[in-house]
Amino acid sequence: MKVIICGAGQVGWQIARHLSGENNDVTVVDNNPDLVRRAAETLDVQGLTGFASYPDVLDQAGARDADMIIAATHSDEVNMVTCQVAHSVFDIRRKIARLRSQSYLDAIYSDLYRRDHLPIDVVISPEKEVAQAAMQRLSAPAAFDTELFLDGEAQLMGLRLGEDCPVLNTSLRQLTELFSTLRVVVVGVRRNGKLFAPDADDELQAGDEAYVFAPIDDIPRTLEVFGKSSHVQERLVIVGGGNIGLSVAQALEKRGRKTKAKVIERERKCAERAAELLERTIVLNGDGLDSVLLAEANVSRADAILAVTDDDKTNMLAAVRAKAEGCGFAIALINDPTLLPLMEPLGIDAYINPRGTTVSSILRHIRHGRVRSDYSVGAAEAEMIEAEVLSTSSIAGVEIRDIGFPEGVLVAGIRKGDKIVKPTGRMKLQAGDVVVMFSLAADVAQVEQLLQVAIDFF
Repeated sequence: MKVIICGAGQVGWQIARHLSGENNDVTVVDNNPDLVRRAAETLDVQGLTGFASYPDVLDQAGARDADMIIAATHSDEVNMVTCQVAHSVFDIRRKIARLRSQSYLDAIYSDLYRRDHLPIDVVISPEKEVAQAAMQRLSAPAAFDTELFLDGEAQLMGLRLGEDCPVLNTSLRQLTELFSTLRVVVVGVRRNGKLFAPDADDELQAGDEAYVFAPIDDIPRTLEVFGKSSHVQERLVIVGGGNIGLSVAQALEKRGRKTKAKVIERERKCAERAAELLERTIVLNGDGLDSVLLAEANVSRADAILAVTDDDKTNMLAAVRAKAEGCGFAIALINDPTLLPLMEPLGIDAYINPRGTTVSSILRHIRHGRVRSDYSVGAAEAEMIEAEVLSTSSIAGVEIRDIGFPEGVLVAGIRKGDKIVKPTGRMKLQAGDVVVMFSLAADVAQVEQLLQVAIDFF
């Protein structure tokens, strides 16, 4: 597949890394020559310096025979015009645009993206995706990472295992025998900074970060098995009242009256806007790092703090200060992936990586085969892939143990009809089944080949 990626920032770079690693023909376009040089030198891609919306630049990038264009520059307008040029001049089949402005995303203007207006096939909204990720983190306070699958009926959770974890030094095979009715699968383990797919004889150790997958009905018991609390978050403090913080506060208001939230926003106009749009949420105007203001927000009695300003360091410091004051759980929005290793030493319980959520959204729409969902795990170290088994796929009618999955791939769960079942080696995958798989990044291409057939590329 020939793909043009417009924008060589973190999102564009990560998408280029994924696609080039799977032997796709990738060209990266950006008007910043340093970013283009970085992509060309570190990835197996072609680089072109220029403005992505210019027809002659797209022509040089190979738009005449491209299969897809992904417009992920920092400008909504450039992304929109790029897709229009790709359609009108080069007739590129698949067009994906990243749009930030809420005005462009309002449902009443959805007709704007029809083929006879602005021909964008898929619109990705970072703010919307991040707000959803924040709600998921709040719903699973024991997890540092989480994502929903199978239409919200199953969940992936990243759990840090402490010395008090009751299942340490127990093989995964033995865990399955001890909790035979529990449909939980340990799909990945990060130990000493390295993520791997465990086998049945591996044992969990203190300090491990375990990624576990289970149906929603089994989550409370799963948390209990791993020594984690399923405490409901009722009192929240949100630092940052921009689009993300506002979206989360609005979602919390819709969730029910039991949840009480307070928003701290530094910019007065932004705080006033949030106060106008929120009904039951208290909005405080001031610095989220101010100990007096945090005390006014009663952060010491809060169940959780969610720091989602546009500054990573502010988010980290606000989370650390809140924990020091007695807040039970801290979530920070982190754009810079190099800061993620600092989360645990600083006592920050969970993080949200907006670029990671955007990458996951884009991957969902570019995978071959009948892929329904795709989630990027950690620093793009692995992916959780949800896909429908096609009747013409090589895995249909085959027992799981006989499918040629690479060592870095584990089947996490399967939905057969209206039931979610725990996979076993003797279980056959049938046409129409929906399967969720964990795959290390290096093995994703092989998984995709197993899922796809020539007549069902998109």
